[in-house]
Amino acid sequence: MISYNTLDDLTKQNLKKEINDCALSLGGKNHFLHLIEEIRKESPHPLISKKSTFRFTYGTVKWGKVIFKDKVDLLINMTKYRENNGNLMPKKGDRKYKTVMNFLRTLGPMIFEIRPKNNKDGDGFNLHPFDIIDENTSHLNFMFDVVFFLPIHIVKQVFNGPINKNN
Repeated sequence: MISYNTLDDLTKQNLKKEINDCALSLGGKNHFLHLIEEIRKESPHPLISKKSTFRFTYGTVKWGKVIFKDKVDLLINMTKYRENNGNLMPKKGDRKYKTVMNFLRTLGPMIFEIRPKNNKDGDGFNLHPFDIIDENTSHLNFMFDVVFFLPIHIVKQVFNGPINKNN
């Protein structure tokens, strides 16, 4: 997500619904924000975990296999310097084409399971890192971006969403 303020109201409403649904499945907005804050505080980045898990106050995040530091650094750079309307797929002949394509093939099929510690809080939710549109277009999944990379102030903007003029 490049700039929340440039999105139209319908998109903002959809993102707000998606983030609220995920928060409810984790025990509410407070638990969800704790997850995000703890991920941001963790150093080195939690995706580098050798156990493919990250524990936070209200639950755990698990994924299929170890992600090495160079791949996490590449992902962080890709999220910071998004070009081509957020498309992560490089153009053929690009200097980093092979590296990025191998990265997308490795991380693409992975599933990240986010579960609350207490079953009464909800069932949790699953994330895929990328939304693959076609063979030349792939975007970072919105919720994956929210959980691991977006600044907290933008996450809070999404939670608040646009002011609904119908009410």
